[in-house]
Amino acid sequence: MTTYTLFLVLIMIVAFLLILIIMVQNPKGGGLSSSFGGGGSQSLGGVQNTTNFLDKSTWTLSIVLLALILLSNFAAPKPNAVDTSSEIENTLQNREVQSAPIEVTTPETTQDSVQ
Repeated sequence: MTTYTLFLVLIMIVAFLLILIIMVQNPKGGGLSSSFGGGGSQSLGGVQNTTNFLDKSTWTLSIVLLALILLSNFAAPKPNAVDTSSEIENTLQNREVQSAPIEVTTPETTQDSVQ
């Protein structure tokens, strides 16, 4: 497996995990943290720890995703660098010149057209 393919697989896994973490959160105070005991009214620290974990996980996965995307740019397969000017020159030099008979036609002059 190439390095680029490995980066693509890791990007897909991190993106999927990031989607899951974001979907678990609820910006209105619900979500996973409120299901552990009444939102923010519990002072035992369980809810706050869950919210902190989800926030830190979101930021961590976001940074990892960004870093993987930037690093995958260096591992991307590069197309063969071809100098287009030399390609055009080779085409012009290697073409076959076909000579076709050229018919030269001249208008016939008559006595009426001269006057």
